[in-house]
Amino acid sequence: MDAASLALAEENAALKAELAVARAKASEDTALIAQQKLRIAMLERQVYGQRSERSARLVDQLALAFEEAEASATEDELAAEKAVANTTTVRAFTRKRPDRNTFPDHLPRERVVIEAPTTCACCGGKRLRKLGEEVTRTLESQPRQWKVVETVREKFTCRDCEKITQAPAPFHAIPRGWAGPSLLAMIVFEKFGQHQPLNRQAERYALEGVPIALSTMADSVGSVCAALAPILRMVESHVMAAERLHGDDTTVPVLAEGKTDTGRCWVYVRDDKPFGGAGPPAAMFYYSRNRRGEHPQAHLAGYSGIFQADAFEGYGKLYQADRKPGPIKEAACWVHARRPFFAMADIEENARRKATGKKEIPLSPIAIEVVRRIDALFEIERTINGKSAAERLAVRQKLSRPLVEDLQAYMCEQAARLSRGHDLVKAINYILKRWAAFTLFLDDGRVCMSNNAAERGLRGIALGRKSWLFCGSDRGGERAAAMYSLIISCKMNGVDPQAWLADVLARIAGHPAHRLDELVPWNWKPQAPASAAQAA
Repeated sequence: MDAASLALAEENAALKAELAVARAKASEDTALIAQQKLRIAMLERQVYGQRSERSARLVDQLALAFEEAEASATEDELAAEKAVANTTTVRAFTRKRPDRNTFPDHLPRERVVIEAPTTCACCGGKRLRKLGEEVTRTLESQPRQWKVVETVREKFTCRDCEKITQAPAPFHAIPRGWAGPSLLAMIVFEKFGQHQPLNRQAERYALEGVPIALSTMADSVGSVCAALAPILRMVESHVMAAERLHGDDTTVPVLAEGKTDTGRCWVYVRDDKPFGGAGPPAAMFYYSRNRRGEHPQAHLAGYSGIFQADAFEGYGKLYQADRKPGPIKEAACWVHARRPFFAMADIEENARRKATGKKEIPLSPIAIEVVRRIDALFEIERTINGKSAAERLAVRQKLSRPLVEDLQAYMCEQAARLSRGHDLVKAINYILKRWAAFTLFLDDGRVCMSNNAAERGLRGIALGRKSWLFCGSDRGGERAAAMYSLIISCKMNGVDPQAWLADVLARIAGHPAHRLDELVPWNWKPQAPASAAQAA
């Protein structure tokens, strides 16, 4: 190759390197912008609550955009390193990364020491003395380890009376005890907490060299549900003893002959934190084949207190004055009421549509004004969240009541000017016809303005439907509701559901019945290693 060709090749390599570095810098900027947008959205949601009906979905979308931008930035950085290595004139590019915080102190450390040199690389001398060391830390994960635990009970015979002596058999989490509590907890939590059907779990275990029959796994699920039934009843009693309940339901496809039917999963949530209550949070789920009112009436047959839910007609008999054992006060959800107005007041969505050339949504000045007034009420609520019922009531009487009265007058005035069939009139009448339920929060500090607690409880089911598609039977729906009750109650109390399941399944067979309350999620404490070894 002559000098001209060599110079041209070097120039070409330099240009490619500069282009790769520029691309890497642009990708880094894109990733940084995506990260900051995600942080801003998460902080705004944490501090100010939901800005719109789509805020949760938008945060998820921003998280996905950040993931892709970060991965692209890394790819471009590595490509730039390779391109720069072929030149001598282009400066290398290195991304600025924040300090990692991926090495928690509780993790065990494995020290791998590379064999030290025995001779000097410069002069070949052997008189080497240690000067120090450099440590590089790498986070590593081991594949799941399987083992068979053999519990041996030795037999002894007495030389005096010839009687055989043997240690008593250990308690097993399930009959016949083929699986240990940790394995059972993993199977059950994967099925109900991570929405992985048993057939998918069986396929994965077989690839790991541990084939487990689907029927055997299904048998263990039934055994676990039976073993945990006493704790489930305690959770139910705790939830139904609440001063105020949140209620909601969602669809659950159920396998039927040649088709799938649409069942329902009902949830009732106890959450006393908003009004400073001392009762721990918990959730109780029920399953039914349809959405008849008889189901919530049966679920709440022994309950009296405040019930926050939507305007489902099936709840009607619960609010009758002569109901036994006592009346239930209806508390309506302002988030449900706001939703139809917001559909006609979404300025941000119109801005996005305009930017992408899509047809804009017709906006209503009346809807925008109603949303603004409702949002002002929620701003007041955020300042008193977690305070006592008396403090909340005092602030509402002073600040919220005038706004609510003005809102009522405004809606009545606007409804009189519009035709009866107008969508705005329907949305206004939804509130005005249930005005006593919507304004109960002004007279009782325990009431919340929204039913978001129940909707959060059902969020996992909505996500899980995409994985398990449908319940196999009505009994399957009932088992799922039982396990959802325990798993969601664990999460509400900041407890790892799988760790709770493993520990409780290891202890419940031999646990005294009069101390069963020690095992409910809000009272549970992990068993000490020493006592666990003695129990085994």
